[in-house]
Amino acid sequence: MWIESIYRDYLNDLSPLGTGFFPALREIGHREPDQLASWFADSSAHLLTILKEEQPVGFAMVRTGPTATDRGSVDYSMAEFFIARPWRRRGIGQEAVRLIFDRFSGRWHIMEYLRNPQAVAFWRRVVSAYTAGRYQERAQSGELHQYFESGARRSRPGS
Repeated sequence: MWIESIYRDYLNDLSPLGTGFFPALREIGHREPDQLASWFADSSAHLLTILKEEQPVGFAMVRTGPTATDRGSVDYSMAEFFIARPWRRRGIGQEAVRLIFDRFSGRWHIMEYLRNPQAVAFWRRVVSAYTAGRYQERAQSGELHQYFESGARRSRPGS
């Protein structure tokens, strides 16, 4: 499966962030195949492959189900998102996110680590463009959180 073949690249992108979790997977008894298996076994997760001209270029995991946050209940959260390096900076990630938000209509929560300035810039840009600036953002404990509504639950200008 393609996601298994690219998973190491995904972990390599995360390890310099200093979260401490991903480099230590083996040390705490988790193996990469076990981590992937847990993704597929999670009934609240939708694991999506991102395609460009029928070629896999990335993946996303959307968690579903009402979740309580400090900003109220949310329907969806972006648990994982990855575009392979050769495909970055081509608008593929932004287009994929727009399609995902349209497909999963409701209240969203996205979190990225403040130590990952590329992710912060990406999510701020995509969420702001998608919502026409109508979203809430909060920084806490080294994380940045965005909250907004997607799809039919909101009205998009020009739509």
